[in-house]
Amino acid sequence: MYDCQDAGERSAGLDEAVNALGRGALVVLPTDTVYGIAADAFDPRAVAALLAAKGRGRQMPPPVLVGTPGTLDGLATEVPAVVRDLVAAFWPGPLTIICLAQPSLAWDLGDTDGTVALRMPADETALALLRRTGPLAVSSANLTGKPSAHTASKALEYFGDTVAVYLDGGRAGGGTASTIIDATAERLTILRQGALSRAELAAVAPELAEEDAADAASTGGQADAGATPVDERAVPAGEGDGPR
Repeated sequence: MYDCQDAGERSAGLDEAVNALGRGALVVLPTDTVYGIAADAFDPRAVAALLAAKGRGRQMPPPVLVGTPGTLDGLATEVPAVVRDLVAAFWPGPLTIICLAQPSLAWDLGDTDGTVALRMPADETALALLRRTGPLAVSSANLTGKPSAHTASKALEYFGDTVAVYLDGGRAGGGTASTIIDATAERLTILRQGALSRAELAAVAPELAEEDAADAASTGGQADAGATPVDERAVPAGEGDGPR
């Protein structure tokens, strides 16, 4: 475990994490929401090891964290203009967006139905790693059914020697999961309301406010506050489940 609040240890830890991910091993890293367990997104065996470590199957694929907003176009296709507006406003930050994946990508994240959940975390250590490795498959650092880890030591309790490198950035951000938006249909849908509220998102994407009004009408005035509560890294078909 490397104390990333110390400059020297952080540098050494990042080097070890890059090496570990390059050989297909797993790494725990901090994000602005909760701690995540990461694998090289383009190494199917590493992704399978990540899912196995959490006790999950292919039906619960991990989201992908990126180090720059520009990576969006390399991983997703048919990106609506409103999604670009949301990215400009909230990346890096606690917003996960489910997009149609580029069909030419040589990866296997699980049963994604051709989608990918993308997020750029607002954490210096995570971004430093992502800028060196490229996109990472990252799920919340917890065993399925257990609470998300807010500290590296809690992640160590869950995974032990299954993970090669632990990057300790102190207590993770706000501890609240990211908000998940599905952008694969004609209209945007909030699948889970997390750290970002519907009102904040609607200020950039007004159609989400309209969705709120539709919810109120369909439920007799009791508008849905957001998405059904789910594990941040466990929405079906790649709809997000990692440190989002």
